[in-house]
Amino acid sequence: MNRSNKEKIAALILAAGFSSRMGTFKPLLQLGNITIIERVVTTFRCAGITDIKVVIGHRASEMRKVLYTLPVDAIENRDYARGMFSSVKAGVKAIKPGADAFFLLPTDIPLIQPRTLDQIVQAFQSHRAGVIYPCFDGERGHPPLISTFYIEKILSWSGEGGLRSLMRGWETESMDLEVNDQWILMDMDTPEDYHRIQDMYGKTIYQRNRNACPF
Repeated sequence: MNRSNKEKIAALILAAGFSSRMGTFKPLLQLGNITIIERVVTTFRCAGITDIKVVIGHRASEMRKVLYTLPVDAIENRDYARGMFSSVKAGVKAIKPGADAFFLLPTDIPLIQPRTLDQIVQAFQSHRAGVIYPCFDGERGHPPLISTFYIEKILSWSGEGGLRSLMRGWETESMDLEVNDQWILMDMDTPEDYHRIQDMYGKTIYQRNRNACPF
């Protein structure tokens, strides 16, 4: 898809939390020759998404040093200890007027393929569903693409049950999109998850194609 067709699509990457289950800070872990956060940003860039916001909080100064070299906006959530929904709110507040939709992705799902993002955008532009959920073998994964129509609803939500609870009310306006990308389901919550993704990353075509980027 032509990059001009994605000018109104934003990406919101959540990287503010403590990573308590991992035991070390996930965004700055290495995957291949770069950090997890760099990998996630690069994926969006390779898909032609240029309006990228990264929400930071825990270890914000270290994150800023890494993000300084990347074409992204760093959004600091000083209330990050209150949970992920506080970061969602901080991020959506920063989305530019005129955007049609935004991807929402926690930083611990690092190997989604650029072509998957492209397919999701195409589905949104064809069907104009309120939310597009990528699915692999019928199971929903990340990142959903959410219409900016819902921003005010997100900002006014009490936060009870988090964003997932709020989004349940949008099911009739949502669409599932089957994609050939197992990585949409693979997150990293524990050291075992991280080692599994490292191992799979090194053995798959994703590793061989990691530099196949159009810019």
